[in-house]
Amino acid sequence: MGLANLVPGISGGTMLLAAGIYPHFIRAVADVTTLKLRRQSLLVLGIVVSAALVAIVGFAGLVKDFVVEHRWVAYSIFIGLTLGGVPVIWRLMRRPLTPAVWIAALCGLGGMAALGISQAQGHAGTGADDVGFVMMFLAGVAGASAMILPGVSGGYLLLVLGVYVTILGGIEDVKLALKAGDMAALSDPLLGIVIPVGLGVVVGVALVSNALKWLLARYEQATLGVLLGLLVGAVVGLWPFQRGEKPAVGDVIKGRVLTAQSLAELPAKDYPTVFFDPGAGQIAGALGLIVAGFLATSLVARLGRDP
Repeated sequence: MGLANLVPGISGGTMLLAAGIYPHFIRAVADVTTLKLRRQSLLVLGIVVSAALVAIVGFAGLVKDFVVEHRWVAYSIFIGLTLGGVPVIWRLMRRPLTPAVWIAALCGLGGMAALGISQAQGHAGTGADDVGFVMMFLAGVAGASAMILPGVSGGYLLLVLGVYVTILGGIEDVKLALKAGDMAALSDPLLGIVIPVGLGVVVGVALVSNALKWLLARYEQATLGVLLGLLVGAVVGLWPFQRGEKPAVGDVIKGRVLTAQSLAELPAKDYPTVFFDPGAGQIAGALGLIVAGFLATSLVARLGRDP
C-alpha cells in the first residue's frame, strides 16, 4: 500500500483488495476511530501502516526524481497501472447492473476528467512549495481519502492538486536532515509539509473508512459505480506526452518574475509543464508501458484473488 500510494495511478486500496485483506483493513480503521480497540484491529493496522510508512520514507525521493526526469515514461506506466484497477472494481459489482450504477459511474468519470483537464489547462508544474499549511492539510485529507478507496489513487489526486512532488520532496528532505543530524534543515519540511499532511491523512482515513463502510453496506452498487468512474476518469490527467520546460528570465513563476539568479536556482520540479508532439518510438514505447502497467496491476489482483 505504501508503494502504491507513492505512485499516481495506483490505488493503495486496490493493492489491499488484491492482497485479500481490504475488508479487514476497513473494519480495523472503523473500529479504532470509533474507539473499539479490538486486538485484531490493532494488529492489522499496526502491520499494514508500519510497512507502508517504511515504503513511503524509503522510496519517496526515488519516485519523485523518476516523475520529474522521465515524465512521459512515468505517466505511461501510471496510465496502465490505473486502468489495471478497472477489472478489480468490475468484479465487485453484483449483476444485473442498474441504471443508478451507470449514472454514478458517469458522475465519477465527469468529476475526475474535469479535474484533470483543469490541471492541464493551467500548465502547472508538479511542485508548489508555497501552498501553505492549510493546503497541505487538505492535500493530506484528499490523499488519504483516496488511498483507501479501491481504484482511486491518492498519489494522482496529489498530482492534480499540484503538491505531489512537493510532498515527496518534503519527505525526502526530512529523511536526509535526520540522517545528517541537521536540525535547522529539518524544521521547514517537517513543520510546513510532513506534519500538516500527516494530520490530514489521519483525519481523511478516519472519515472515509467509516463513510465507506456505511455506503457499501447500504448503496453498494452506486458507490462502486462512482469508484469505477473516478478510476477511468483519472487517465485524462495522465496524458504522457508532456514535460517540464525551463523558463526564461522575465517569466513569472509562482507570482515572481525570474531573474538570472533565481532562474539558475529554480529546481526542475518547478518548471512549467508543456505538451509536446511525440515521435513514433515514443508512441510505441508509451503503448508498451501502458500494457505493462495494466498487466502488473492485473497480476497483483489475480494473485490476491480468493481461490
